[in-house]
Amino acid sequence: MDASARIERALEGALAEAGAEGCPPRLVDAMSYAVFPGGARIRPRLTLAVAWACGDDDPAASEQVAAAIELLHCASLVHDDMPCFDDADFRRGKPSVHKVFGESTALLVGDALIVLAFETLERAATKRTERLAPLVRAVGRAIGAPHGIIAGQAWEREPTIDLATYHRAKTGALFAGACMVGAVAAGSPGEPWRALGEALGEAFQVADDIRDMVMSSEDLGKPAGKDAALGRPNATHQLGLTGALARLDTLVRRAVSVIPPCPGQIPLRSLILKEANSFLPAEFALSAA
Repeated sequence: MDASARIERALEGALAEAGAEGCPPRLVDAMSYAVFPGGARIRPRLTLAVAWACGDDDPAASEQVAAAIELLHCASLVHDDMPCFDDADFRRGKPSVHKVFGESTALLVGDALIVLAFETLERAATKRTERLAPLVRAVGRAIGAPHGIIAGQAWEREPTIDLATYHRAKTGALFAGACMVGAVAAGSPGEPWRALGEALGEAFQVADDIRDMVMSSEDLGKPAGKDAALGRPNATHQLGLTGALARLDTLVRRAVSVIPPCPGQIPLRSLILKEANSFLPAEFALSAA
């Protein structure tokens, strides 16, 4: 079974647990709407790739961990789209959760997906309970304060924001968590994988800034030009298109250079370059790193 199918199966299982008899039907529907159909599933695929590179000794657990990472990402999108933040009318090519189900339900959906992510982590460590604590620790750091995605969202409410600090928290933190939990799920230490995730996360955000400049809302599947409209840091605004592309190339090169020694190091390097190019329109493809 390929990575995408494994992720979807794990997500379906997690949502089925959350939507068991007795759960408010509107909440069940809204949670499913927030998760399916998904986007590129970049973060959970990264989790599975790192687990595989580390010699994945428990694929079922890796799937659960990957699903937990995607649930957290989906939660962040639901909250990010709400009127108090981006006020985005659509996401992944369809109306955003609060446009369909209302703001109060959207808030609860984001909260419920975060809790479900931690419940899914617990299920991942059923066989190897010694892995639960490092899994929870890595995920907690990726989403909370001081440097997780919640902190990244909070930086948008500050009068001044440093671009690199903002990118590391808003995007890089969950990428770092995705890499670290992939290693832990496979029985390897997570901390050596932090640098890879941080570089990839910042690279993804720079690529997203580039896409925001050169692509339409229809092609993006979400509103274009939000950073400019809301006065937020954006790599293309600060560095120009050429500078942003150069920054992206530097970050991808950094990422492949910090892959820790592991059985799948060489294939993982090739996969990272392929994924980096998938972030961009074809005319901006990076050269081999």
